[in-house]
Amino acid sequence: MLLELKVPSPGESITEVEIANWLKKEGDIVEKDEEICEIDSDKATLTINAEQGGRLSIKVQAGEKVNVGDVVATIDTDAAGEPKKDEPKAAVEPVKPATPPKDSAPSPVVTPLQGVQPKQQEPTTYASGSPSPSAAKIMAENNVKSADVKGSGPAGRIIKEDVNALLKSGFNGKPAANSREQKREKMTSLRRKLSQRLVSVKNETAMLTTFNEVDMSAVMDLRKEYKDKFKEKHGIGIGFMSLFTKAVTIALEAFPAINAQIDGEEIVYHNYADVGIAVSTPKGLMVPVIRNAESQSLAEIERNIAALAAKARDGKITVDDMTGGTFTITNGGVFGSMMSTPILNPPQSAILGMHNIVERPVALNGQVVIRPIMYVALSYDHRIIDGRESVGFLVKVKEMIENPGRMLFGKKGEEVLLGL
Repeated sequence: MLLELKVPSPGESITEVEIANWLKKEGDIVEKDEEICEIDSDKATLTINAEQGGRLSIKVQAGEKVNVGDVVATIDTDAAGEPKKDEPKAAVEPVKPATPPKDSAPSPVVTPLQGVQPKQQEPTTYASGSPSPSAAKIMAENNVKSADVKGSGPAGRIIKEDVNALLKSGFNGKPAANSREQKREKMTSLRRKLSQRLVSVKNETAMLTTFNEVDMSAVMDLRKEYKDKFKEKHGIGIGFMSLFTKAVTIALEAFPAINAQIDGEEIVYHNYADVGIAVSTPKGLMVPVIRNAESQSLAEIERNIAALAAKARDGKITVDDMTGGTFTITNGGVFGSMMSTPILNPPQSAILGMHNIVERPVALNGQVVIRPIMYVALSYDHRIIDGRESVGFLVKVKEMIENPGRMLFGKKGEEVLLGL
C-alpha cells in the first residue's frame, strides 16, 4: 500500500513552503514517526515525519517550493520490516583451510584483487555535505566550511560529531592566504521573509530610539549571593534576561502605550505582557514568546527562556511559539555589542535592546568610581508612543534593575523576587 506524505500547514496564513532538506534518501526504509524531511516556511523550520514504516519514494527535490497539502513523497508500507538499504550485513567468519601435508605440492598463489570489482562509491545526493542545524551552528562559530568536513550522517550529511572531531584534530578555521573564494547560497524562506519585514518596518513606521545606561552592580551582587541557593531550589541558573523580563513587565504596566499596537485607525492595548525573546539561530533571527510573563516567577521565566531558545536553535520551534508577542527583548551583548538601535518586530510598537557589560568610570556622590555599566536602547513607533512615555519606560526599567528589591515590596524583597 502506498501512503502519501503531504505538506502540513505551518500556520493559518501560510500557503507555500520550501523543501529545505531530505533527512532520508530515495529508497530508504523508514520507521513510523521517524523524521524524513525539513521544510522552511516564512516563520519557522518544521519537519515531516513518517506516518507509517516502509520504503520512501521522494517526489519533490530539496530547494523546490510546494503548496500546503501537496504530496512530497510516498511510503510503500508493504516494504516495512525489510532491512534498511545502508545497514551492514552480518559478518561471517571465514573458514580456515585445512593445513596441507608437508609433502604435498604448494597451492597456486592467487592475487587477492584478481577478479574483484572495486567497490562503487556511494552516489552524491542533495544531502551530501549539507550540515544539520546543530552542526551548522558550530561551523559558523569556528569558521568551518562544508568543504572542510567529511559528513558521516545519512547520505553524507554533516553532523555535529563530524565538526567536533575536526576541531579536536587541530583545525583552526583560518582561511588560506590570498584566498578569493566566493560562495552563493539561496536564501531560505525564513530569511527572505525576515528581509521583507525589516524593510517594511523602516518604511511603514516612525521608528525612533532612545538610550540610557544601567548600573549592573545590584543585580550582579544579587546573582552572586543567591545563585547557588536559587539553582538548588529551582534546578536552573539565574540570568540577566529573566531579571530584565521581570523589570520590563513592571514598566509595561506603568506605561501601557509601550505594550500597545496599531490596528488600522485603532490602538489595541493589552493588559498582559507576552514578551518575545530574540534568539540567533543558524537559520536566522527567531523570536519565541513567553506568554503572560507578568504573572511568572523568575524561575518560570528562566525555564521558559531556556526551553524556547533550545527549540529555536534545534529547528524545532513552531509558529505558535513565535506569534502573538506584545513586546520584544534582544540581547546583542552576548556577541559583544556596546550599543545598537534594534528594529521593531511588527506589529509590536517597541523593542528593548540589551548590550554588553563594561566597567566604566562614573560619578557617584561626588566621587569617580568604577561600575559595571550596560547601555540599553528602546526603539519605538513614534506614531503611538511619545517621547515622555519612551523615556519614562526606560528609566523605570533602569530603576528596577539598579534596585531589584523594588520589584516587590518587603524587607526581603530580593528573596521574595527569587522565590526563595
